[in-house]
Amino acid sequence: MTKASVNLFAGRLSERWGRRPILLLGWLVGLPVPLLLMHAPTWSWILAANVLLGVNQALTWSMTVVMKLDLTHPRDHGLVIGWNEFAGYAGMAGAAALTGYIASAHGLRPEPFYLGLALAGGGLGISWCTRETLPRLAAGSTDRNPEAAAPDSLLRVAYLGTLAHPTLSAASLAGLATNLKDGALWGLLSILLSLQGLPIGRVGTVAALYPAVWAVSQLAFGPLSDRVGRKRLVVTGLFLQALGVGGFVAGGSYPGYLAAAVVTGIGTGMVYPTLQVLVSAVAGPAWRASALGVYRFWRDLGYAVGALGAGVIADAAGLSMAIGTVAVLVAGVAIVVKLRA
Repeated sequence: MTKASVNLFAGRLSERWGRRPILLLGWLVGLPVPLLLMHAPTWSWILAANVLLGVNQALTWSMTVVMKLDLTHPRDHGLVIGWNEFAGYAGMAGAAALTGYIASAHGLRPEPFYLGLALAGGGLGISWCTRETLPRLAAGSTDRNPEAAAPDSLLRVAYLGTLAHPTLSAASLAGLATNLKDGALWGLLSILLSLQGLPIGRVGTVAALYPAVWAVSQLAFGPLSDRVGRKRLVVTGLFLQALGVGGFVAGGSYPGYLAAAVVTGIGTGMVYPTLQVLVSAVAGPAWRASALGVYRFWRDLGYAVGALGAGVIADAAGLSMAIGTVAVLVAGVAIVVKLRA
């Protein structure tokens, strides 16, 4: 929730203050997070650390996207965003594995959080050495819609990205549906597979395979979107996500669950970088960061909506119904994007 909310303002602030100050601010906010987790005496400290982490993620990740777009021609946007998203999620996977190893060898606190402190300090140091990219905005919009002219306020950008502009609003809906699916799976998939008799080791393999395929496939689908267009990949990716999520309910066997994880990962990798490039293709350079902020607000809000919504449905009707509902919803969004974007 924190990351989604701050996303909304990060892009607009970077258009006024510059990208580098926002990037540095994000890392400064992130520095206390490992210290809070390392020494937290009560649950409220954990919540405070999560709020700061959300601000850190919103400011730093938004700026890495926007700064790369500033520096590159639109024909290469899919390539650079695919690499950016791959680096981010590969980093998350590597950090999770390394901190798990440290925790198993030395305990939960404080040793694993020394790594977090080192990474936050490293991020701040690298960001300090970067140069401002705002003066180097690359050539801009490829959209012919007259709304591509720069809106005069963030409220106007939010209106375009949520309701008025067909492509921008469809991208926001697709992003929300994609992360809604992730929030539901991260909360419920391991429980569902365990209840269906899968050993814990195999549950972990299935749960890890999906984000691994997602991360790596972005290296292919980002550049592919520069060649074949954005909408086709988004619609296909949404349908594949729906098919893969439905496969977790219907799979019934370990190979079936692995296949569902691969299909879901491919569908997510197909959509994730492409949607950001689609938004940047509509928005001109002067308001690209604001448009991406609105999109990323709706996209990351999907995590919270998916986790809470799927949990409510699971309590009322069971895990299979909750995950099946997510599959149907994502397929419905694919149809909307096909017709509207």
